[in-house]
Amino acid sequence: MSEALLAQEAGAAPLAAPASGARQFWRRLRAQRAATAAAGVVLLLFLTALCAPLLAALAGQDPDTFHPDLVDSAAGGVPIGSFGGIGADHWLGVEPQTGRDLFARIVHGARVSLGVAVAATLLQVTIGVVVGLAAALGSRRLDQVLSRITDINVALPLMVIALGLLAVVPPSFPRPVLIALVIGGINWAGTSKIVRAQALALKTLDFVSAARLSGRGRWSIARRELLPSLAAPVITYAALLFPVNITVEAALSFLGVGIKPPTPSWGQMLTEADTWYQSAPTYLLLPAGLLFVTVLSLTVLGEGVRTALDPRAASRLSVGTGREEHTKERAS
Repeated sequence: MSEALLAQEAGAAPLAAPASGARQFWRRLRAQRAATAAAGVVLLLFLTALCAPLLAALAGQDPDTFHPDLVDSAAGGVPIGSFGGIGADHWLGVEPQTGRDLFARIVHGARVSLGVAVAATLLQVTIGVVVGLAAALGSRRLDQVLSRITDINVALPLMVIALGLLAVVPPSFPRPVLIALVIGGINWAGTSKIVRAQALALKTLDFVSAARLSGRGRWSIARRELLPSLAAPVITYAALLFPVNITVEAALSFLGVGIKPPTPSWGQMLTEADTWYQSAPTYLLLPAGLLFVTVLSLTVLGEGVRTALDPRAASRLSVGTGREEHTKERAS
């Protein structure tokens, strides 16, 4: 007789059904304060990027209008006023030389930087999952060929290849799309290796063997049996890839081969601000600070996702704080 029936006969309340996997994941994620705070910051950043035109309209500004009367041409184009020209009309001040509204360019820059990172991450995950599954489920020769291609891809220097490709592509090609394609098309090998290793381990389990004996094809087994089990490691790795992609886009724009003016991005703004760090420090500190906060929040959130999906692994965020045992107990 089941425990629930025994409890009912004894007059006790029936046992509650165990929480679903999704509920357990959200409960474990909410139990991590740092990850919850990081998720709030990331959500705010994405809302800002999505609502950039509306926010700029509320400020009464747009990112491309020049205001030469707001800069001191005699001083080389330094914004007039304190803290880079901050005021009621320009909430974060104005850009040196051009006088363009800095708030409007910051929020539109968030749209470009986050959009490129999202597209690049999705492309990396898609290519990595397809190549990894093909290597694990294909023939031995196909596995060897794809594994060697993946090894070569790992050895390729991302920044050097990206710099070369971005330098030769015609300027007429949309730059954000090009950067997302370059980053995603080069840096997929890590996802592929993870998927291949996990799929090879899953192939030996009973439920996959039963599906194979039932006559189902390889890709049917991959779609119905392997992909659900691969979701946790793939999502975890994608959460850690996202801040890396933001940094790569910013670095490429900083080096002058990324987003081109007048389209704003945080990395491109840093490129223009490197000569103004003394006369107009806010122009440098705002995009640099936002990049730091974004990458830090995404890294902390990725760590929280990793811990929530794998409760056996203690979060590195709690190491040394005296909360290791408490974290393990709540995760279990």
